[in-house]
Amino acid sequence: MANCLPIMVQGTHSDAGKSLLVTALCRIFSNKGLRTAPFKSQNMALNSYITIDGKEIGRAQGVQAEAARIQATTYMNPILIKPEGENRSQIVVHGKPLRTMQAGEYREDFYEYGKQLIKESFSKLATDYERIVIEGAGSPAEINLNERELVNMSVADMAKAPVILVGDIDKGGVFASLVGTLQLLAPDDRQRIIGVVINKFRGDLALLQPGLDWFEDYTSLPVLGVIPFVEDLTIDAEDSLALANYESGPNLTKALDIAVLHYPRIANFTDIDPLVLEHDCHVRFVKKRSELGTPDMIVLPGTKNTLEDLQYLRDNGITEAVIELVEKEGTRIVGICGGYQMLGTSVMDPSHIESAHRRMEGFNLIKHMTTTLTAHKRTVLVSGQVQLSGHILPVDGYEIHMGRTDRDSNSYGSHFIHLSDGEKDGFISEDERIIGTYLHGIFANDEFRHTLLNKLCEKKGRPVTYDRCLYQSVREKSLSTLADVVESHLNMALIEQKMDAFSKQ
Repeated sequence: MANCLPIMVQGTHSDAGKSLLVTALCRIFSNKGLRTAPFKSQNMALNSYITIDGKEIGRAQGVQAEAARIQATTYMNPILIKPEGENRSQIVVHGKPLRTMQAGEYREDFYEYGKQLIKESFSKLATDYERIVIEGAGSPAEINLNERELVNMSVADMAKAPVILVGDIDKGGVFASLVGTLQLLAPDDRQRIIGVVINKFRGDLALLQPGLDWFEDYTSLPVLGVIPFVEDLTIDAEDSLALANYESGPNLTKALDIAVLHYPRIANFTDIDPLVLEHDCHVRFVKKRSELGTPDMIVLPGTKNTLEDLQYLRDNGITEAVIELVEKEGTRIVGICGGYQMLGTSVMDPSHIESAHRRMEGFNLIKHMTTTLTAHKRTVLVSGQVQLSGHILPVDGYEIHMGRTDRDSNSYGSHFIHLSDGEKDGFISEDERIIGTYLHGIFANDEFRHTLLNKLCEKKGRPVTYDRCLYQSVREKSLSTLADVVESHLNMALIEQKMDAFSKQ
């Protein structure tokens, strides 16, 4: 551990830019030839990442590991909290579900166990890596939570890490949020802050300079950098707050209109990211029946609570409208994971794994298909082949679901994916309009996505596009661009000097 230097990134609030700054630092240190790992002790997120050994961690830590050019492990995110409903979450420990807990139960009964898990995980990373970039959560100034928190200053203290505080200027009030956060910290915690970073800046830096000078004079802390707002980065979002950036209505300037159903417990919505990159696609998130319109394709993404979200869709009249579009207008529909379960005849939860409901009718677009939720969670990386429009296409991705889906073998349609291990997954109708699969990341497969979208163009009488994006290449370019931009606007020399000084205290 003596050779390991940690640095922690905390924020004034959620979505301040902590995850992206950690991602950038992981790539910057990796570029310097330093063995680097990300670490987030406790993550509350519904976007998951599956490690090579089939374990579940927060998606941001998986992406940060990719930025550091290493394989992700559960030591990088030993505790994952997945909200299931009001005041109730599934607790995932080292990649496997422990149990569902109420918020008070977690705070009172899990705290000491969680603290030990975090310490052991960090110690393991510290023996294997030269740099550890730690991410906090929310704000360290949550006064009501600080006595038993497991993710901000308690972790900085455990790791003996200096802390960078990040504020988001794009939302306004950045100096007030930075100063207010600092003033609410306990004196010992305040001493850990080595400087601040102002994130998502747009405009003329000269106009901001008087504020920077005032801040440094008022707080005696340096502004370590002002990071410009970087457009069009293809880096997986962790927080559902990112969904606020999507429109709900159509865009007539784009050839293809893709509507994604935005239910309350949406999960792994990053499955949609590859579609957003296609220049002829307008991807929008729909919460109301009135927003649905007549899209070319409807996507039902994953969900942490299939039955509750089915109820939401039914109560808002969305179910009826979608069925009408598919059956009368010929709209294509793709259901992923929980969205796939919804497309069947019914979803049953006899043991109340996710919900108080025992049974909920599905869309019945896949006839004679039922899903029964079970306590066992399948988390695995998979690969296989699909047949689409006369082409046999390779696909890979990951499964992460609870439940067993059964379909009458005599019903119409066929399995969607023939997996490499001989198993079969999902459903595709004979006319290919209805597709359901447990495979997250399905749209990240370039050949499949290109074929699917060009088929939609043909149906609409639009020109087929041959210059579609290569998703993984765009992703890797985004990681490099992010690191280059951050490094050029960050005082890395001072940061590394502070890291070294803290290690000698």
